[in-house]
Amino acid sequence: MAGTSLSMKDIENSSIRDVFGRALVSIGERVPEVVLLGADAIGSTRGALFAKQFPERTFNFGIAEQEMVAAAAGFATCGKIPIATAYAFLLSMRACEQVRTDICYPNLNVKLMATHAGISMATGGTTHHATEDIAIMRSFANLTIIVPADALETVKAVEVAVEHSGPVYLRMGRGEIPNVHSRDYEFVIGRSICMRAGGDVSVIACGTMVAEAIAAAESLEKEGIGARVINMHTIKPLDQEAVVAAALETGAIVTAEEHNIVGGLGEAVAGAVSEHAPVPVIRVGVRDCYCGIGPEDGLRRKLGLTSESIVSAVKRAVSLKSSRNR
Repeated sequence: MAGTSLSMKDIENSSIRDVFGRALVSIGERVPEVVLLGADAIGSTRGALFAKQFPERTFNFGIAEQEMVAAAAGFATCGKIPIATAYAFLLSMRACEQVRTDICYPNLNVKLMATHAGISMATGGTTHHATEDIAIMRSFANLTIIVPADALETVKAVEVAVEHSGPVYLRMGRGEIPNVHSRDYEFVIGRSICMRAGGDVSVIACGTMVAEAIAAAESLEKEGIGARVINMHTIKPLDQEAVVAAALETGAIVTAEEHNIVGGLGEAVAGAVSEHAPVPVIRVGVRDCYCGIGPEDGLRRKLGLTSESIVSAVKRAVSLKSSRNR
C-alpha cells in the first residue's frame, strides 16, 4: 500500500477524530476493498468524510453495535476489508461477544476502530468512558491492539492496520493532543519507539500518556534522574524485547496509560517483567475506580493522569530499585 496522501497541514493542529476521518478517505481512494460500518455515530467518529465520498461503501446500522460487528465479520468472509467504527465503550462492551466469537475466534480480517476512548468523553460520565476496553480486548486471542500517541501516529496506525492481515482494535481519543512524533518515523506493529534516552528508570506509556511521560522526563532530568521514555503503541503483541531491555538496562519501570491499571498496559508490562527480568514496576493510570463526570482536564488531575503523577511514580520506582541494590 502506498503511503498516506495526507499533508502535515492536514495532520497538525487537528483532533484525533478529524485526522482519522481524513485517513479513512485517503485509504478508501487507494484500497477499493475497504468498506465502512457505523452504528449511528458516523458523524461523531468522523466516518462521514468517507461516507460522503464513498456512499456505496458505507453502511449505517443504527444504534446496533452488535449487528454492525457481526456484519463486519460477514463482509470479511467475502473479501472486503471492513472498518467498524463506534465509541470505544460500545465496541468493547456492547459488542463484546460478537468481537470475540464472530471476529477473533475465526481470525477474520476486521478492523475495529474506536474513538472517544479513555476519559475523552469527560462530561458524558462513566457510562460513556472507556477505561476497561484494553483489558477486555487483551483477553481475546488473535486480536492486535493499537493505541496511537498523537495525530500523526493515528494516520500511520490506520494505514498499517488496514495492511495487516487479521483483526485489529485501534483505540483513539476524541480531541486534540500534543504531537510527539516527526514525519519520518516508521510505525511497525509490535515494535515500540524509544522517545527519550535515560539510564535510571524507564517510563513505558501509550496514547495520551506518551506526551505526559515526555514532560515528566524533562522535569526529572532537572533533578538528575535520567528517564527513558518508550511509546508502547502496540499493547498486543507487546514489544517484550523492549520491555526486558528496559528492565535490565534501567532497573525500574513506570507504566502510564489512560485506562484502568487492572488489565491494561501496566499489567502486560508487569507480566513480561516478572517472567524475564524482575524489577520494580509502578503503574500510573485509573486506579480501579469509575471516573466521574466533569471537564477532561479536571478529571485527568483527579485521576492522576498527569506528568506530575509520573514524576512521583518514577521517584518511588527509583527508591525501590535503590533499596533492592543495598
